[in-house]
Amino acid sequence: MAARASAALVCAALCLSACSFTPEPETVTSIATSTAVTTQTETHTEPVPVPVPAEQRAQVASLMTVGVKDYDDALFALTEGAGGIFIASWTDPALLTDPERNIATLRHEVGRPFSVTIDAEGGRVVRQPALLGDIPSPRTMAETMSANEVEQVAFDLGVKLNDLGITVDFAPVLDTDAGPDGGAIGDRSFSPDASRATEYATAFARGLANAGVTPVFKHFPGHGRATGDTHTGSVNTPPLEELEKLDLLPYGPALTEFPTAGLMVGHVTVSGMGDAPASLNPQVYELIRSGAYTGGIPFDGVIYTDDLSGMEAVSAHHSVPDAVLAALQAGADNALWVSTDTLVETIDAVNAAVDAGAYDRSQMYDSAVRVARLNHEGT
Repeated sequence: MAARASAALVCAALCLSACSFTPEPETVTSIATSTAVTTQTETHTEPVPVPVPAEQRAQVASLMTVGVKDYDDALFALTEGAGGIFIASWTDPALLTDPERNIATLRHEVGRPFSVTIDAEGGRVVRQPALLGDIPSPRTMAETMSANEVEQVAFDLGVKLNDLGITVDFAPVLDTDAGPDGGAIGDRSFSPDASRATEYATAFARGLANAGVTPVFKHFPGHGRATGDTHTGSVNTPPLEELEKLDLLPYGPALTEFPTAGLMVGHVTVSGMGDAPASLNPQVYELIRSGAYTGGIPFDGVIYTDDLSGMEAVSAHHSVPDAVLAALQAGADNALWVSTDTLVETIDAVNAAVDAGAYDRSQMYDSAVRVARLNHEGT
């Protein structure tokens, strides 16, 4: 993480920023429009307005998703402006089931769109299993079911998520992995074969989407052949030219079919692309936006980080505020971590960086637009 700017540089950056930036309007128009055509007339539906917070600090806060313990913790995060909350294994399930203090109550009390996210891949990664039931691991699904059957499993899961007020699932995994079931990816991968992983992951995403839940593909640019587990330390992948032969192959087809899905960047370090984890590496985000990899397409959806607080590939070297700022500067739209403890401190740090010109204001606003669009369309 780069050192903080000196006072003189901050002042210069403030002047440059203030002189060069033209404020954006407080709302933008969703890129999604619909046209109904009959044999006699053509009717154009009015574009859907997508609200973006008016104040800069609120725009900054909207780029953050935090894990919450219970209703009061969630209300605190959302009152501070967080763009989303994460339902963890330790989240009080009453937040999802208590008719007087659930997600619907939160939406009424907060009065603005926000995302409710969860990890529900199947197998060993299903938060709130008592509510969501037993879902086979991706590897088991691909070995025992057809793609259509997997789509139905995901649809049934999506219906449950939707009924609980959850709008975003950090699934499916696109990683290709032939390793042991309990490895860092292991049975979280549908297949070591890129075409089969693509077929089954897109079927899973289709089921979620048809149930009204936004899927998030992960972990770009590929964790399946990494040298270890990013939960426990820094790991390396093969160089980009090797990732393009296998690990990156599912992303073009998946994002072509689901351009409004989310994408999660992992904490792997790509050999030959610098020392920073992918989640903090501007080269990786540029690769996503440009689609300049084998079979890739340009992507303008929301890019999430993996957890920035509980995975030592990042947390061993960066505080939460520093990691969040570095990820957003690098090109992430939404920084994810699993506690509200440092939320206010982190919002303040990122907001100060925008004021100082250390985090480009127009880049921040573009991310706020993407997040607002996803949050608006998910409610």
